[in-house]
Amino acid sequence: MAALAVVETPSGKDALAEGLLDLLRPAVQQLDVHVHSVRESQVELREHIDNLASELSRINEHQKVAQDLDPYVKKLLNARRRVVLVNNILQNAQERLRRLNHNVAKETARRKTMLEASGAFPPRSPSKP
Repeated sequence: MAALAVVETPSGKDALAEGLLDLLRPAVQQLDVHVHSVRESQVELREHIDNLASELSRINEHQKVAQDLDPYVKKLLNARRRVVLVNNILQNAQERLRRLNHNVAKETARRKTMLEASGAFPPRSPSKP
């Protein structure tokens, strides 16, 4: 019951909010790192698809047998288009994550300043974590 009373006070709510923000921040940062690595992989895949499509076109032009590779080139270009689409979606998600992380940091700093100004918590010493 005493813990419930602490949560109901304004400083208790701020401490709870700050705790939640501290809990979510590493997950958001880790997700951002993973999205970044997936985007890099997508760019590499797109480059490989482009190289393969141009190589197939070159082979098709120099080939003496009447094997038509155009359908395969079209499939590769369609796959490339989908990779670019997924990359754009990931880029938008990463930008939203970056803004969320920035807003979380800004809100945390604002709340800490308010708490320290109200005297609820003494300012932290830079040498102590």
